[in-house]
Amino acid sequence: MNVAPYAAVAMQLTARSTERCADTAAARAQILSHIGEIEGAIRTAAIFIEQYAGRPVKLAVLPEYLFTSYPGRVGIAEFAERVGFAADGPEYAALGGVAQRLGLFLAGNAYESDRHFPGFYFQTSFIVAPSGSVVLRYRRLLSMFAPSPHDIWDAYLDHYGIDGVFPVARTEIGNLACVASEEILYPEIARAFAFRGAEVLCHSSSEIGSPLATAKDVAKRARAWESMAYVVSANTAGISGTVMPLASADGNSQVVGPDGKILAQSLSGETYTAFATLDIEALRATRRTPAMTNSLARQRPSLFAPVYTAANGQAGNAMLRDGEAQVPERGDFHRMQQAVIDTLAKAGAI
Repeated sequence: MNVAPYAAVAMQLTARSTERCADTAAARAQILSHIGEIEGAIRTAAIFIEQYAGRPVKLAVLPEYLFTSYPGRVGIAEFAERVGFAADGPEYAALGGVAQRLGLFLAGNAYESDRHFPGFYFQTSFIVAPSGSVVLRYRRLLSMFAPSPHDIWDAYLDHYGIDGVFPVARTEIGNLACVASEEILYPEIARAFAFRGAEVLCHSSSEIGSPLATAKDVAKRARAWESMAYVVSANTAGISGTVMPLASADGNSQVVGPDGKILAQSLSGETYTAFATLDIEALRATRRTPAMTNSLARQRPSLFAPVYTAANGQAGNAMLRDGEAQVPERGDFHRMQQAVIDTLAKAGAI
């Protein structure tokens, strides 16, 4: 099926922390209210973008943890209970209604609970189709302060398999995948999705905005070129409801083309100005043409497999005991990383 060119927009919106909510009921009510509020912003953006660019908006990407902000020092199980989206919960139903009424794909990021792993939460990037159904949920694999599917690897694979670890949604607007926050800094994540057919990487982030080239800015362009894929990266327009200065994570939302060139970029504040036309058929033609710039065709994964296999890094199943998932304490994440650093130092790698 041919894909007609369409517009994608990175919605730069203010994340709203739930830390000042009196209880779980208040936090849940605030989340649902916030989901309702974004519909008008996206609808208005889509109208102006189509008038300006002459292309309908078929994809809108929301920032990282837009509806809750980060957990801070709240315990894993407590945070999962307080704000974790259930797969069949009212939050996804509300997001599905937004996507359905607007007639577009809606990508975003939230903390998600899982009935298979009570007490855990996973930072999850999701894509909701115009039908209202969630067609992709990707759980963040590389995180400093949150559980990863890799921490309970064997049990996680039993439930979801490798397709649930690196999901790609094959849709009428192209093959979509999600990269969460800091994971844009790691080429392996984007490359894995590219090898599984991803053409558009939806990147939800909450990061420092700067007129200087930040690490994430550099990485977004690199991941686009390496993967021969579009990157639609939505940053927060600050985080409200915390003692942190509002604009600490604000600005630089952008759309990057498969050649690594920035097609559009926002400054600070709430805005829809990071939008661009995505031409999926042109991308597919480029991927199928022999050239020095065809990074996918020139890559040799088996060449590097032995080095990766032998490398010392964070081991899987760190939170499994006798096959059962054990909810970690906040301090465990620091101790796990320190153990890796010690191992790398002994091996002479650092």
